[in-house]
Amino acid sequence: MSRGSVLVRLLATPVAVVITLVLIYVLVGKQTDSIAVSSLSGSDGATSAHAYDGNVVTALLQHLRLVAVSAVVVLLLGIPLGVLLTRTRSRAVRWIVNGSFSAGQAAPVIGILVLLVIWADGLKWWIPYVALVVYGTLPVMRNTVEGIRNVDPGLIDAARGQGFSRQQVLTKVELPLAVPIILAGVRTALVLLVGTATLATFVDGGGLGDIINDGISNQRDAVLLTGAILAAVLAVTIDWLAGLAERYLSPKGLRGAPA
Repeated sequence: MSRGSVLVRLLATPVAVVITLVLIYVLVGKQTDSIAVSSLSGSDGATSAHAYDGNVVTALLQHLRLVAVSAVVVLLLGIPLGVLLTRTRSRAVRWIVNGSFSAGQAAPVIGILVLLVIWADGLKWWIPYVALVVYGTLPVMRNTVEGIRNVDPGLIDAARGQGFSRQQVLTKVELPLAVPIILAGVRTALVLLVGTATLATFVDGGGLGDIINDGISNQRDAVLLTGAILAAVLAVTIDWLAGLAERYLSPKGLRGAPA
């Protein structure tokens, strides 16, 4: 693939994102309806509002916080669990870990949120984070397992023949070669987190779900479009950044074309 083609593929997503953000600003237009103004601006006494006024910016920052904190915990939990599952010979351990997170991802997020609220006896600030972590850990954990298991056994035998310990084989052979598959799981998890974080609004967790919910409950298309499109743009942007990480953090010999 030529350098020009690679450059075009790398820049296509950010250009599309910028165009979309401009279109939101144009399509939403200047809102003077009192309900739309209240949803978008959040300022007492405001008579007009636009797509990037106070409430929207606050909701976007809250959404980013939900995703960022949850993603860090998912990485700290998912990768070590994946490594553990390739090291343990106990089927019981594999069944319990896999079953727990498979059930968490299979269950509707709103159901997990409700169960956590009941279990915690009320709304707590940590509830949306726990639900997102449970929902996002499985792709990272499974891809870590698959990445390590797909490493050529001959390479592992060669490393052991050179006197590498099990820990050295893991850190210097298995994990580096598993990086592309692990990062693919991280990429999937991040996009899932962005989408499911919109449901945090139902447990007072904030985020772009607040804007979307205001648009639906008040029947204001401008508000609904602002929240929904910004959530989609955020997911696409994070997916693009994760794609860059997947390409450039992989060993040079394993790098493919940009996603």
